[in-house]
Amino acid sequence: QVLTLSLLMYPVLRSLALQLHSAVTGSYISGTHSIAFINCLNEQIAKDIARAIMDKKRAANVNILPKSLALYFWKGELEESTEILLLVKTRTSKIGELSNYVRSIHPFEIPEIISLPIDQGNPLYLKWIEESVPRD
Repeated sequence: QVLTLSLLMYPVLRSLALQLHSAVTGSYISGTHSIAFINCLNEQIAKDIARAIMDKKRAANVNILPKSLALYFWKGELEESTEILLLVKTRTSKIGELSNYVRSIHPFEIPEIISLPIDQGNPLYLKWIEESVPRD
């Protein structure tokens, strides 16, 4: 039980340590923020999901990228479709919450919701993300 509790607490303790380090040194800690990629069937769905994400303050910014061609296997068959891609900038600590929320409103059976940590960037922009997305 102690090991399980320790593993469950690790992300929380790591996040607190990173916040303390960042506050003391004034420097950006790699991975504090992330970009989530979310695919959508069409522009209207993309706008609706982007607006819902912003209304819930789960991101600082969402870019809606134009149509792209997607090839993928679905139920054993090679499929081809056009998709709209959302680029969502948020706190890494909010990715789980963001993913759960998007899955609850997305029309796809299995929506693509993946994220990558932001390694470095414009310090003022990264600070703006921090200020735009509430901690809890």
